[in-house]
Amino acid sequence: MDQYLQDFADKIIKYTDRAGVQYCDVRAEQQEKKSVLIENEEIEHIRNSEDKGIGIRLIKNGVWSFCSITNPKSFNEIKNILDNTIQNSNYKNWNKKNEINLHKSPVNKKEINFPIIKNPEIEELTKLGIECNKIIKNTPKIIKSITNPEYTINSKYFVNSEGSEILQNFTDIVIEMIATAHESGQTQSVNITEGGRGGLELIENKSQQSAIDIAKKASELIFANPVKEEKSTVVMNPDFVSLLTHEILGHPSEADRVLGKEMAWAGGAWWKGKIGQKIGSKKLNVFDDPTIKESLGWYYFDDEGVQTKKTNLIENGVLKNHMQNKETSEIFNTVPTGNMRATSYRFMPLIRMACTCIGNGDQNVDEIIKEVKNGYYISNMKIPSIDMKRYNWSISCQYAQKIENGEITDLLRDVIVMGTAPEFFNSIDACGNDFTVRPITNCGKGDPMQSMIMGNGGPTIRGIATVKSVN
Repeated sequence: MDQYLQDFADKIIKYTDRAGVQYCDVRAEQQEKKSVLIENEEIEHIRNSEDKGIGIRLIKNGVWSFCSITNPKSFNEIKNILDNTIQNSNYKNWNKKNEINLHKSPVNKKEINFPIIKNPEIEELTKLGIECNKIIKNTPKIIKSITNPEYTINSKYFVNSEGSEILQNFTDIVIEMIATAHESGQTQSVNITEGGRGGLELIENKSQQSAIDIAKKASELIFANPVKEEKSTVVMNPDFVSLLTHEILGHPSEADRVLGKEMAWAGGAWWKGKIGQKIGSKKLNVFDDPTIKESLGWYYFDDEGVQTKKTNLIENGVLKNHMQNKETSEIFNTVPTGNMRATSYRFMPLIRMACTCIGNGDQNVDEIIKEVKNGYYISNMKIPSIDMKRYNWSISCQYAQKIENGEITDLLRDVIVMGTAPEFFNSIDACGNDFTVRPITNCGKGDPMQSMIMGNGGPTIRGIATVKSVN
């Protein structure tokens, strides 16, 4: 990170202290992003972008205020914006009912450089993207092949009025791939995202096989049949479980949703007020863990300077905790969990998942399937549709297969899985030993909307849900 950005951040803390601000934190961030889009073996474009700036959050007169500035050239430029922000606080308290109380966190002074085995370069990234694109395009019945590899180099400096000074430097790398097949009036697409926090090593050894898999499956789905609506046993693979965990376990565990502060955009939580109560089967264990290495949700300190750790949300079917920030943890009489994050310096941080997962089980996946007399094997995430409180849910999968007398048989297309949160959670009777973390690159939350990357995961699980095809 450019030293002058850190110097500006330090000066802001001193300036706001003299201005009588109750609390202030500053995020100075610098980012470099490179990506290439390849379609049908041709490069559509290569993009380079850079961004740097400072986000300032403060409390004065019992209310939050926020401002940001892109690529500041002088402290006077920052000071003019900051003075207006502080002044605005004088007019915002006329109907304020409650004072803001923040959990007192330890002071941290750290510089962390996340490990990279192989530094990404745009030339190697393009080569890999073209190679995967050819694999997909040369598969029979494929009419469109899209590969989009990219990497982002990030540097984030956090400082607050409590004395913390934290610098985190990390690189994210992902490749998104789509295979679309068409024949006899039937079109089917299968996609996958690979990647994480680290270097080229996270995608170069697995992307080609993923390209083979999605192209083959898209071609096979041309001849697959739809399924009639049926409530049945479902066995969900880890990729599908990742999205299910994200939508009906992760989001309702965010304390701001539980408090109703996200109702206008992303909903609340059906289990409000149920901490300590049974909300699922004894097989259900759920946690959020920003310390899972190489995940897109891996970080050591959040955007409030809180050190991260694993947080158990559900233990043996009992709701234990929510994801908390320094403010909500005081309301819930607990501690912050290190989940405050913003998309960039341009935004106020929100409570966000880091890497929310269903815990690993002890059963072999083959055994889980063999125990099913009649059911469905559900594979790979697609599109979710969840109600405001995350109670009623439906998630489409990329493909499914029939299970008959313990064996996987017919391939099925256009399948949606539906249920209600408490009924489905309580129906879970098996968790596999194949725990997997998958990258999520486009989670939206907030007003204005913030798109966030993270990890989600889990093992193969078995429960009861309704399946049907959209066609």
